[in-house]
Amino acid sequence: MSGSTDRTEGPRSVPKGISVVAVVVAYNRRDLLRDALDALAAQTYPLTQVLVVDNRSEDDSAVVAIEHPVGATVLELNRNTGGAGGFAAGIAHALAEFDPQCVWLMDDDTIPTPTALEELLRARESYPEPVALLGSRVVWHDGRDHPMNTPRRRPGATREEIADSSGVGAVPVRSSSFVSMLVDSRAIRYHGLPIADYFIWNDDFEYSCRLLRRGIGLYVPNSVVEHRTKVFGATDADPGERFYYEVRNKLWMLTRSSALSPEERVLYTGASLRRWARTFAGSSRRDVLRSAAVRGLRDGLLRSPLPTAKALQGAGVPQDEILEIEAGGTGPGRADTA
Repeated sequence: MSGSTDRTEGPRSVPKGISVVAVVVAYNRRDLLRDALDALAAQTYPLTQVLVVDNRSEDDSAVVAIEHPVGATVLELNRNTGGAGGFAAGIAHALAEFDPQCVWLMDDDTIPTPTALEELLRARESYPEPVALLGSRVVWHDGRDHPMNTPRRRPGATREEIADSSGVGAVPVRSSSFVSMLVDSRAIRYHGLPIADYFIWNDDFEYSCRLLRRGIGLYVPNSVVEHRTKVFGATDADPGERFYYEVRNKLWMLTRSSALSPEERVLYTGASLRRWARTFAGSSRRDVLRSAAVRGLRDGLLRSPLPTAKALQGAGVPQDEILEIEAGGTGPGRADTA
């Protein structure tokens, strides 16, 4: 979190009986997945269920999940659908099978501390209005705040919103990360699922902005998770060929999603151009980035993302689960994927 953070704590009690399903998207990181499941089993607030979405891993991640004592439900996909497809499939399956009040989203390299969920729920239940989503403080393995998942205070937040958030030990935000995002199921049913065709990158940015264009989002620094990435870096680190997804998906969001207001589109366009310039400046493989950027520009401008049900067709996801939520998702923040 940039600047100072008010860590004033709200009421210490958390109402019992709030049903929460954790959705973990896994791909080829069985050891990290085991650590993540260990951490979920150790939560001070008991989960209703853990759902692991295995994105056609080439290792035995699915076996690790099936055999883990946390008792996870495992949804094995027929192909790698990326983080975006995995979360879309997992959210839909969690709501269809368990109908929880909240869904807690994370990658398989996210290791929550024991009180991470409890602190999110404490802030949620203490806030005076319904909260669409809450995010945790994300640290690297050495305890430093992870620059890849560091939120900023919501621009234009009112004095009352800041005070209400501070009163529950939180900060109002405009976006959040899939590295520990607790989402209210009512917001999901209203706004729909993440856009599976994004595959990777900017999927959580688009989805959280969609939920929070008119909804309330909170960053809760007392809820801490560890993001075990290989390196300590921000989103402008050299991504190589994956820069294609950064460019394509950002253009899709800026031109085809209603997650942003017209003013925000202008601001985020400028921010994206500055970030891309820093990425090029720091790269030792600019030819790779240039090629990826050209392809990303082409696909981002000339085509739209597929509807999520179509993008996940044949992936082993029950289509009725996807269609039910997408049909009900008629909120004004929906992405335009027509």
